[in-house]
Amino acid sequence: VTIFPAVLTLPEGAKATFFCNISMENDSGSEYSLNWYKETNHSQAQKTAEISRYKPMTETEKYRLINHTPVFEIEILNLHQNDSGSYYCGLITFFEPDKVMESIRSQLIVTAAPQMNATDEPKMEEGSSSEHIKAMLLGILLLAGVVVLLIFGYLTLTYRRGGMTPLEAMQTSLGPGKAPVVSISTVDYGVLEFQRDQHTPVPPKTQPVEQTEYAIIVFPEEKPVTPERGKKHLD
Repeated sequence: VTIFPAVLTLPEGAKATFFCNISMENDSGSEYSLNWYKETNHSQAQKTAEISRYKPMTETEKYRLINHTPVFEIEILNLHQNDSGSYYCGLITFFEPDKVMESIRSQLIVTAAPQMNATDEPKMEEGSSSEHIKAMLLGILLLAGVVVLLIFGYLTLTYRRGGMTPLEAMQTSLGPGKAPVVSISTVDYGVLEFQRDQHTPVPPKTQPVEQTEYAIIVFPEEKPVTPERGKKHLD
């Protein structure tokens, strides 16, 4: 009975796989079984699993033995550090009950699981997520710019070929019955009427017309005073 590999070093949580190869000189179809043993610190060996010649596989919570006669595959599942130790195969033949053949010892060394730096992984994830967001935004902006340029070029080409105004070209591109939404600013004009104060009209002040009257005084022609006239005057 031989076993390989001779030494196997694995971290916690992994799976260890050994192979036991049996060779019998006179194999007449006799019954036998293969046992799997563990030996720790050179103490007494402990049987951990067993598989018979005609059984294809046997499995426990910790071990899985698969029959590939004349080779048997032994798997140790979900390794822990206390699984470290020496392992070997033991062949027991039933036609000679007292005959037990053992393989050499294989050494299994289980190391501690590698510890990840908890501060590094979030930074990597954060950096990758931020780069992903930046790439998405850049792609969206580029796509929007291409769409705008295509629409502008189409409208310009239609305007030049058909002699239509840009508004008519836009209506044509939108199809019949789909008027574009155009925002137009309008200004309403109104007439403002101002009312005068309702006061009683005051008649204008009348001033007397200044008149100038002229009088003509006619004096009689004086005659020379004669004694007779003087006398009449005295009378």
